[in-house]
Amino acid sequence: MKLATAAQMRELDRRAIEERNIPSIDLMERAAAAVAQAALEALPDKPQKCRAAVFCGAGNNGGDGVGAARLLFLMGLKVRVFLVGNYARLTPDAMEETGRLSECGVELENFDPEDKAQAAWARGSQVIIDAVFGVGLSRDIAPESKYAAAVDLINSCKGGTVIAADIASGVEADTGRILGRAVKADRTVTFSLPKVGQFAGDGALFSGQVTVHDIGIPAALVRETVCPVQTAEAGFARAALPPRKPDGHKGDFGKVLVVGGSVGYTGAPYLTASAAVKSGCGLVYLGVPESIWEIETVRCVSAMPFPLADRRGGLSRRALPELLERLEGCDILALGPGLGRRESTRELVLEVLRQTEKPVVLDADGINALEGHIDSLDQRRGRVTILTPHDGEFARIGGDLSRGDRVGAARTFAREHGCILVLKGHRTVTAGPEGNVLVNTTGNSGLAKGGSGDVLTGLIASLLAQGAGPVLAAAGAAWIHGRAGDLAAEALTEYCVTPEDVIAAFPKVFLELQGNRT
Repeated sequence: MKLATAAQMRELDRRAIEERNIPSIDLMERAAAAVAQAALEALPDKPQKCRAAVFCGAGNNGGDGVGAARLLFLMGLKVRVFLVGNYARLTPDAMEETGRLSECGVELENFDPEDKAQAAWARGSQVIIDAVFGVGLSRDIAPESKYAAAVDLINSCKGGTVIAADIASGVEADTGRILGRAVKADRTVTFSLPKVGQFAGDGALFSGQVTVHDIGIPAALVRETVCPVQTAEAGFARAALPPRKPDGHKGDFGKVLVVGGSVGYTGAPYLTASAAVKSGCGLVYLGVPESIWEIETVRCVSAMPFPLADRRGGLSRRALPELLERLEGCDILALGPGLGRRESTRELVLEVLRQTEKPVVLDADGINALEGHIDSLDQRRGRVTILTPHDGEFARIGGDLSRGDRVGAARTFAREHGCILVLKGHRTVTAGPEGNVLVNTTGNSGLAKGGSGDVLTGLIASLLAQGAGPVLAAAGAAWIHGRAGDLAAEALTEYCVTPEDVIAAFPKVFLELQGNRT
């Protein structure tokens, strides 16, 4: 699903109005109808027994809200409409909608933060519509302003359903950043295309259920809109699963070498290898420091562990020759889970990155080894390198999250360093070296546990080894990983999900995807 920016939406509106001669008031009327319909669907009772509070700004987003208020009134609701802004600054279309509302006997009221009757009406309403700010908001809402008071009042309305018109006020459309404060919507009725900020960053938490509605912009114009940011959904995961040859043998389904582990961190490489095996990889080898090799040998049944040169409980640089020799017989290297941050291990990671031409999935301490040595990543431009950092690891290697723009930060990093970046977290972001970004739509807080990232690393490496393209493998794995977490949480609750439970849920996800394929 394509995710648009504010500028793209303005251009779509302009082209529809100027090139296709569609009256702007017609677009507003259709937007208002979509919001009103969502409000009706949220009502717990007959319209005649319900009331609505509509908060409007002076812009066209406010006009959408005024139009929705009129339609709800005509359907029998008791409606009050509060203008949060300057009446003199109403746009022409918003002014037209205000006139139509007045003809029905309902007047636009100035919002007064000190008016207890207005607050009581809002808190006693079954539906509250937020149409204060549209997608154009790009600066923080002043904390002592009337706008901040309106946002706070809407958020205090616990007894009704909060519906945002186009975007929740205070959410930055292009990033999902919260601009000081924002309306926490139960549902967002957005128009023509969903926005980046409704699926990324904190904006995803404030948007509620997002539904996209056609307001009359020609479908051809929407199709022509090129959006470098999209959501990763089941289709991507399905495409990342290459068909299985009926007469295939284990060598036909990829060979992954997992290298990681250290004293005290024996679980991470085991989870990575287990995820690779469970997701269809034909052969999985596990290289670990000699000091923990016996532990991994006892744990592993399907993956094949072997010892590597050890220094004080971690991998030594002396392991390099054997590691590279083993890698020659494999398709993919998954490097980093549980490695530790010893100097000898860091040197080994940097040397492996320099010497191997094989695709590398770099995780955890493999990523940390790049701190102060990002040139080792830059030298791999043109080779497949997939990094899977969480926010802290991303910051260590130069990722900039200071603006709260995870999508933009991931996109910039991937382009600058010629890699594929999987920025883990709520709504994991996969960015490719050409500037395209996929935002994941699955997962829950049950995945916020040590070991979850190790599972994702093994899954990415497995899909890559089986033949999926690098970006497809990364984004598809993120979706499968999240979906497996969702299924595990349904059975066990988010509290009780473990990384092993996520791996155990892979079969259910694969069955879903195969069913959709047929």
